[in-house]
Amino acid sequence: MWCGVLPLSAIHSINMEDKIMRLDKFIVESGLATRTEVSKAAKNGAVCVNGVVVRRASGHIDPVCDQVTFCGREVIYREFTYIMLNKPAGYVSARTDDLSPTVIDLLPPELQRIGLFPCGRLDKNTLGLMLLTNNGPLSHKLLAPQKHVDKKYRFETKFPISESDVAELQSGVDIGGYFTAPCIVEMTGEKCGYITLTEGKYHQIKLMAEAVHNQITYLERVTFGPIVLDTALERGEWRYLTAEEQKMLEARGVEATKSEK
Repeated sequence: MWCGVLPLSAIHSINMEDKIMRLDKFIVESGLATRTEVSKAAKNGAVCVNGVVVRRASGHIDPVCDQVTFCGREVIYREFTYIMLNKPAGYVSARTDDLSPTVIDLLPPELQRIGLFPCGRLDKNTLGLMLLTNNGPLSHKLLAPQKHVDKKYRFETKFPISESDVAELQSGVDIGGYFTAPCIVEMTGEKCGYITLTEGKYHQIKLMAEAVHNQITYLERVTFGPIVLDTALERGEWRYLTAEEQKMLEARGVEATKSEK
């Protein structure tokens, strides 16, 4: 349906107390296009605000209240983006890597362009729950060593794990000059179970297994703080966090801030 052309100022009267944003910046930060592409689309009549075609993308909108469409697609406002990814083996927990594919490569192009990064890391061949976000302050609060955000992993080992091994792992072991913090080990079989850590040293679980003369053959993260891996996600699939999950994650960040005081 054709929309009549009006100047953007006629669409939205700017209240200086509103949280306003340039229209082109709003679309660019959604990951849908570059600023040049937005400008070109606007000139071609492919940008609408509240159902009205806008020919200049340099005006301002309220990203919460105004409805924006770009090339027929509604632009959804998110101050921050939170993604749950079921990480497959072979992917590096980084934004870019010269040798291997990264977890960011598993996302569609529009999400690859908005500055998402892994909240924490998993080893290249470790599977499971990976959180991606562009909320740097929250990520820092959740990952700082003193915050003690718990992470739970499902594991399998080459050799059986004895009761004495479990007791040793839970009390802390030497992994090369560093003694691990107390953790929780729940065995579901003689060579498999779950381990919950409140820290995340490099190759920590692998090194902990070696400290009790064993080897990890399978490792999958299933929780990160209050967030639980969605078992409906196949390896390599992703989804946005639900509103409730996002609320729980941000609340954990607030708790971490209070613990600093």
